[in-house]
Amino acid sequence: MKKQLLPLLIVLFGFSLQAQDKLTSQLYETYENYKESSIGERRIKHADIQPLIQKFKANPKFEVQKVGASIEGRDLHLISIGSGDSNIFLWSQMHGNEPTATQAIFDILNFLDAPEFKEEKEAILSKLKLHFLPMLNPDGAEVFTRRNALGVDINRDALRLQSPEGQTLKRLRDSLDADFGFNLHDQSKYYNAERTEKPATISYLATAYNYEKDINEVRANAMKVIVYMNKIIQNYAPGQVGRYSDDFEPRAFGDNIAKWGTSLILIESGGYPRDPEKQEIRKLNYVSILSALYTMANESYKDIPIEDYEKIPRNNRMLFDLKIENVSYELLGDDYILDLGIFNNEVDLENHNEFYFRSTVADQGDLSTYYAYKTFDAEGYTVVPPKVSKVDRIEDPMRLLKDGVAYVKIERPEKSAFVHFPLMLVDEKFEITDFRLQPGINPTFFLKKDGKLTHAVVNGFLIDLSKPLDAQHTGNGLILD
Repeated sequence: MKKQLLPLLIVLFGFSLQAQDKLTSQLYETYENYKESSIGERRIKHADIQPLIQKFKANPKFEVQKVGASIEGRDLHLISIGSGDSNIFLWSQMHGNEPTATQAIFDILNFLDAPEFKEEKEAILSKLKLHFLPMLNPDGAEVFTRRNALGVDINRDALRLQSPEGQTLKRLRDSLDADFGFNLHDQSKYYNAERTEKPATISYLATAYNYEKDINEVRANAMKVIVYMNKIIQNYAPGQVGRYSDDFEPRAFGDNIAKWGTSLILIESGGYPRDPEKQEIRKLNYVSILSALYTMANESYKDIPIEDYEKIPRNNRMLFDLKIENVSYELLGDDYILDLGIFNNEVDLENHNEFYFRSTVADQGDLSTYYAYKTFDAEGYTVVPPKVSKVDRIEDPMRLLKDGVAYVKIERPEKSAFVHFPLMLVDEKFEITDFRLQPGINPTFFLKKDGKLTHAVVNGFLIDLSKPLDAQHTGNGLILD
């Protein structure tokens, strides 16, 4: 009898996975119908999400309650929906400058409120009760920084519980006693999937609950769901999933929540090519989390082998924004071949709503084991120092660049640190006395091949001098004191 039953179970499991795959593709294709358009950029603040919270508070499908407040007095809300016996707890933006999942949570809430996908939502909400705590660290979000107003990393406050935000999280975990928890973060865009040029667009972790990294049923369940979520992401960002380090951190909430009996799934939103505001990554969060909730509701995840978890490549931090390979560089009369790795660092403006770039040479030398979002093979090209010129007015930045000019003496705009075109504005006294490439400097120079200037690098952005500026991503220039 058992031998006859086993093939039947395999067939039924296959049908279940096919149904989930169909749901996933439909979620991806219809995403724009549910995307919350009022929070379309990363630097969202507490005030931006209050109208959304009030909208769900007025909706009888949802239960919305104030569950705490931040150090500076900003309210924390829990939004719940569902009638199932299994509690699922999702919280976002424990770090104030990690907002991608906060946006995705409101997309998910819009989906749960909409009339479409009635059968699938009934399957989820009849088995599960979902609890969302968006923006756990609103004080940090206000100034787009990792830590809270106390200067504490909330994710290292699970034992001492000095922050009111951490106290709220602990109290909710204990009261819900959730079967699954989603700890939703952003990570640096410079992480890649191990030994590949692919960015770790999404990274997962089933957190360890002890130094030995033992696997009990609680942790194994998180691993199984992660394997399923990885399968989903591979459809839309192939090769762009990483596995976060599972080194045990005794102060961290994720590690302790796993120790306290909740299957903890850490999701880190990293980088994606040509997606500076992480809107495609937001979409991947939406699709994968909803699909995970579906597999939790029908319990199909239980048949997934945990061995597949270890097959997910580890996270590695080996990416630059720009990598210039094999360029010839003259120093003190001798020629050398260098690779240059460049970071385009974001600098927040005073109101923390916008930013500009201030780039640096992060490393140089043999960078053959590193990767980049953009790689330029400069074999046969030579580094040329930039020139300084004085002009009355800048009408055509490209004309100056083609003449090898990157620094311009001109009357500079007041109360600004940057300009929207690729030139560096300097004062009358500015001179380039000793041009030298080295880590830490701002990368501004030219490339020459066969005796002709072909490219400019201004504030870390590569500019092809044969193409119009408006057809290229040229970043911004700086105003230097």
